[in-house]
Amino acid sequence: MSKQSITLHAFREEVPGRRWQALYEATWPAYRSWYLREGVAARPSVAEAEDALHWHMPELVPTWRRLASLTGEEPLSSAMLSHWGMPAFAPACSQAVVNSGVRALIRNYDYHPDLFEQVVLSTRLRHRDVLGTSDCLWGLLDGMNANGLAVSLAFGGARGSGRGFGIPLVVRYLLEIADTVAAAMSALRTIPVSMSYNLTMSDRFGAVSTAYVAPGRQPEVRSCAVATNHRFDRPDCPGEAARLRSVERRKHLQRLLTREPHPDRLAEAFLRAPLRNIDFRGGFGTLYTADYRPDVGQLTYRWPGTAWTRTFDSTDAELRIDVPTR
Repeated sequence: MSKQSITLHAFREEVPGRRWQALYEATWPAYRSWYLREGVAARPSVAEAEDALHWHMPELVPTWRRLASLTGEEPLSSAMLSHWGMPAFAPACSQAVVNSGVRALIRNYDYHPDLFEQVVLSTRLRHRDVLGTSDCLWGLLDGMNANGLAVSLAFGGARGSGRGFGIPLVVRYLLEIADTVAAAMSALRTIPVSMSYNLTMSDRFGAVSTAYVAPGRQPEVRSCAVATNHRFDRPDCPGEAARLRSVERRKHLQRLLTREPHPDRLAEAFLRAPLRNIDFRGGFGTLYTADYRPDVGQLTYRWPGTAWTRTFDSTDAELRIDVPTR
């Protein structure tokens, strides 16, 4: 049986310090290469990046400045840490919210293993505990806060990019400033994004929504509990949706939810085809299933035969997992 090995590193650091600095030092060479793949002229200056943060996400500016200081005020890394004007970032993914007695947001993260940071962060940057899967050094692929809001991202299916923020920092921002889906959606309408994505959200009051966001347009929001890699019912790019089997996966999720499954049963379905994918070389392999239970503050990462649970206060730990690819 063919396998893909990954190691998840989980740590709690309320504000960035020694542990975050070690993460930066270990990953910056690879991030620098990715960030500059279109040349330095394609990336913003530090002043442009700071202005964008000040205008759209001012609550994150103090943390951004702290991160920049931990890198020695290196201009390129400071600009990259703003997530303004990032290179294209298009993970596949499937995600769904279920509330059959127990509320859960469950998602598969499908991407190339070489582009996976493999870090789980628990923080308290402002006034909320936030736990999630890290990307681009302090953004989040998915996460929840201690007030019960959970958010997950998936590529929206439309190729091309525009002027805006990388989506991982947007997910971080929503979890830092919002407790409800309504508050998160209100904030989202003020933030330009660089590519098309689906953001699925759930809060402790039972609200569930998915927002389709894309450059140069207002979010399209529906009370929808599932998302894959196209815009709601009809792909903008049918060829891309077909390559990722996005319509098939979305319909499968919708059928599953009509049965009102217990979250444990839904989580098991995420470990099987058509939701689980094995094209790791093609950048379309399921690197993990994340099962968020925000009402009890618990996150469980799942793979076939293995599960690993984290909470806001879990001690630092590592898990090496061999992900079956066949």
